[in-house]
Formats: sequence, C-alpha cells, structure tokens
Amino acid sequence: MFVLIIIAIIIFFSVKMFFLLKNEPEDLVKEFYSYEAEGDFGQSWELLHSDMKEKFPNKNAYIQNRSHVFMQHMEVETFKFEIGDSKKRKEWKARKGSTSLKEVYEIPVTQTFDSRFGKFTLQQNCFVTIEKDEWKLLWDYNY
Repeated sequence: MFVLIIIAIIIFFSVKMFFLLKNEPEDLVKEFYSYEAEGDFGQSWELLHSDMKEKFPNKNAYIQNRSHVFMQHMEVETFKFEIGDSKKRKEWKARKGSTSLKEVYEIPVTQTFDSRFGKFTLQQNCFVTIEKDEWKLLWDYNY
C-alpha cells in the first residue's frame, strides 16, 4: 500500500512538472496577445498576475479601456505581434515598493497596428512569472 502511495505521488508531480515545463513563458505571452489581437480582452485579463489585477481590479473597466484605446480611438480592427527572445531574471519588481518576484522572464513584444492614422508599432517588455502554479503576465511600472 505504501509503495502505491509513493508511486501515485511521483506520477502526480511528474505530470504537474510536465505541464509547467510544456507551458513556457513565451506561450503565455502569445496567448495573451492573441486574445488582445482578437479583441477578447476579458480572456487576456484572466492571464494577468495578481499585482496587475491590483492595477486593473475591475475586469469590465479593463475590457472597456483596452477596447476603447485600440479598437475605437485608433480605429484598429486587429493587430499583428512578434515576440522576441526571453531573458531570465533572478529577481524583479513591477514597481517601486512592490514585492520582489523570483525567476521572472522578460519578453519583448512588438505590436504592429494598421490604423486610421497609418501603420505604427508599439514595443513593450512583458514579464512572466509563476503564480499559484500558472504562468502570469506583468508589465513594468518603474517609471
């Protein structure tokens, strides 16, 4: 009986580690910006780290603001994005006074918009870390 319990524990942690390793930080960034490009800001909000949700505590307000800025104000229907090479950081803070996060991946993102105002690009570094066994996204507010 004891051996079966040990085997079950090993299998459980092996499966858990497989899914953690399979779902790389870059995959989360691709998923986030795919939702954003489709205008599905509710799904992208779900991928934000809890520190980001403190900045955007109201999901509906986040959806309305992102939609207004990109879709309505700039008259963009969708956009393309490219993800650069990730860089692992041992420690990082989203803003002064916030909790220091361990093992964070910095991933540059370039968004290309075709809008009423012409073609333009927006470059932003995203930061991804694990929170409650899931990859979550943050932006830098150290300005």
